[in-house]
Amino acid sequence: MLVLLHLFALFLLVLLGFYIFVADPRSRANQTFAAFIAFLALWTTKDLIFWNFLNDNAWVKWWAIGSFSIALLMQYSLAVFAWVFPENSRTPKRRAAILFAPGLVLVPAAFFGFLWNDISIRNGGITIELTVLAYVFVAYVYFVFFYGAVELMRKYRAYKGTQKGQQLAAILLGLGITGMLKTAANLALPYFGHFEFLPYSSIFVLPGVLIYAYAITNFRLFSLQTALDQFRLFGITSKIALSIASVAIISFALLQIPIVWWSFRNGMSFEGWRRYLVFSIISALVPNLLLVLLIVRTISRPLQRITLAAVQVTEGNYGTQVDLRKSNDEIGLLANSFNEMSRKMSADIESLRSLNEKLARAERLAAMGTLAAGVAHEVNNPLASISSLVQMLRSQSADNAETREKLDLISTQIGRITRVTRDLTEFARVRPASRSEVDINEVIEASLRLASFDSEFQKLELVKSLSSDLGRIIADGDQLQQVFLNLLLNSRDAMPLGGRLSVSSARRNGEITISIKDSGAGISDSARTQLFDPFFTTKPAGKGTGLGLSVCYGIVSAHDGRIEVESESGGTVFNVILPASTK
Repeated sequence: MLVLLHLFALFLLVLLGFYIFVADPRSRANQTFAAFIAFLALWTTKDLIFWNFLNDNAWVKWWAIGSFSIALLMQYSLAVFAWVFPENSRTPKRRAAILFAPGLVLVPAAFFGFLWNDISIRNGGITIELTVLAYVFVAYVYFVFFYGAVELMRKYRAYKGTQKGQQLAAILLGLGITGMLKTAANLALPYFGHFEFLPYSSIFVLPGVLIYAYAITNFRLFSLQTALDQFRLFGITSKIALSIASVAIISFALLQIPIVWWSFRNGMSFEGWRRYLVFSIISALVPNLLLVLLIVRTISRPLQRITLAAVQVTEGNYGTQVDLRKSNDEIGLLANSFNEMSRKMSADIESLRSLNEKLARAERLAAMGTLAAGVAHEVNNPLASISSLVQMLRSQSADNAETREKLDLISTQIGRITRVTRDLTEFARVRPASRSEVDINEVIEASLRLASFDSEFQKLELVKSLSSDLGRIIADGDQLQQVFLNLLLNSRDAMPLGGRLSVSSARRNGEITISIKDSGAGISDSARTQLFDPFFTTKPAGKGTGLGLSVCYGIVSAHDGRIEVESESGGTVFNVILPASTK
């Protein structure tokens, strides 16, 4: 029965220490508690071995040495905890050196047997004749204990009324319970000749230790929320520890116990030991290989996939995703975070690329505007003079048909040059803001009326779908009419043999979208990227200057809007998108 209690206490201590340490490995308080649990587990192991297997005079001296030394180490961990909790501050090195210095003398004194004159087991109890140094040792142990308790009490008064104060109060309670039980079992009762509780001293301290751990974890050790949190984030360290523990227990039950029974069923002979050693080595390889497999599957393979994905991202494959099975550990969170980062990086780079294209287009527009203004100015003056001379020559050569035909050809070319210079002037002109409340549907209707005077436009099948809930916006109606008219005429040119022209308007997500769709041949991907560049055109020579869409782009951008183009073999769609409240 006693061995089962010791094993249960040892298992609970290891589990508790591991739980607290993994909860926050960087916390000095958690580290110190883990050290305290380690010393207490060492104390329990000492009692487990001595009271259940080696309870004789040959080992009682080592039991006493372990008891004195481990008791002092536990008080040291208490003092360190009192210094670092709850601020997570550093251990004061000078104060620690002064407080711990006597241990450099007392612990070796215990190992060399200077704490007793005689120690033995008689009548089921331990008889020990202590020296003066032993009383000094015990007094020093209790001095360190009370020093830690006073330090915690001082902090409790400073944090009284706060959550930290509640934690300190619970720790002081656990400390008091632990101190009283240990004193009763190890000192008070044996002093009066009652040794029956001495083997249970390591078990009696468990209530105080549980209170201690409960307080450190912000009172979450036994809460449902803590269990749910641990289930949601089942750390990789916990997985490895659970895997090792599970493999060890299962392999012991399935392999070691049968091997021991088979090897020694006929007694402790040389042949039995030979069988046991050989088959124990063989059986140890199987769990180890299984552990390697579990660790590789849990850690190495997922990390390799994340590494390969990271390399692909560094090579420019933005948006690369890690294909991993969902898991609730650090690697799972790392993979999810990497995927999210990669997606955002891809979206941000695409946004930057689009922004750079817009900036480059704006710079080209500004440069071409300056150039266009200069060219138009320099060309218009001599062009006017040439036109006047042509008119004069035409009046003087009224009877010469050949000369008149040539002058008409010159006039035609002069008109063509005039149209180009007018487009250049329109492109370069910076109009003053002349905005007012306008109904966007009325602007569209006005543009359609102007386009309908064109004979080629009249051949088209017009389909209108204008929403009635657009509302009025603040804009320059003339400029927007210029944009819509230009797009309508471009759609006409895309369908020289006739076709279907759809014009629609809609309001969604705080924006107004005007769509003009033709059923022409569409625009290639390479041409679509240059569509709004000055002097770029897909029309035959002499049919356009390539400035119309550049002007439209500038007007819509000035209204805080944008133009989007969708094109395929079945036609092209120009979407003019304006904010619902353009100012």
